[in-house]
Amino acid sequence: MHIVKYNANGNDFIIFHTFVEVDRSKLAQQLCDRQKGVGADGLIVLLPHAEYDFKWQFYNNDGSVASMCGNGTRACAHYAYTNHLANASMQFLTGAGVITSVVEDDVVETELTTPKVLSESFEENGLTWHFCDTGVPHLVTFVEDVDCFDKVIARQMRYKYNANVNYAKLEKNALHVRTYERGVEDETLACGTGMAACFYSAYRQKLVGISANVYPSTGDELSLRIVDQKLFFKGRVQKVFETVLEL
Repeated sequence: MHIVKYNANGNDFIIFHTFVEVDRSKLAQQLCDRQKGVGADGLIVLLPHAEYDFKWQFYNNDGSVASMCGNGTRACAHYAYTNHLANASMQFLTGAGVITSVVEDDVVETELTTPKVLSESFEENGLTWHFCDTGVPHLVTFVEDVDCFDKVIARQMRYKYNANVNYAKLEKNALHVRTYERGVEDETLACGTGMAACFYSAYRQKLVGISANVYPSTGDELSLRIVDQKLFFKGRVQKVFETVLEL
């Protein structure tokens, strides 16, 4: 099996393409294990599609299926382009719907699925939460300092609302974000849909304009913009290595 590992601003993924569609939950657990496998936040498998450039299977590192992953879309778009599976501008099918991505060198911009507000803002654990879906559900709270990130509270909220949990700090029309990600069941270095949820929530609260830079825990700079209620997510990706595995 020929695989490629990508890093998308702190999120890492194992990617390959095939013609065979089967359940790969156990394979995802095996490959993504950081002690016994390659190690990654997720597994992305590209498959042929009659209408779009391709479709994907996306698995978290615990083997669970995720409908969407913002950083994953950018990594797999770069993989598809460099492996001649799609042109620089492409459309592919995810569990959350059709995604459009544009590749320019090592920078990829993805048009995410249309965001949805899941509830009005509410108070819990001494914090104000905003709840929206940017491909997967996200809870967002704005704080003075992201160092106040509380993994116990984040885990509790994750299971109560079946959502990813984000702490975001607003600073000069930029957002600094920390995310507890379901499926990984821990804080991750970056979450694309989480950063999008923080930007969208800040935009709805009129805390930012139509565009803003966003910084995950890695400190990498990404950008988000909103046009006609559509979110566009842009940043660099890195091909880490490729290899052939015997399984």
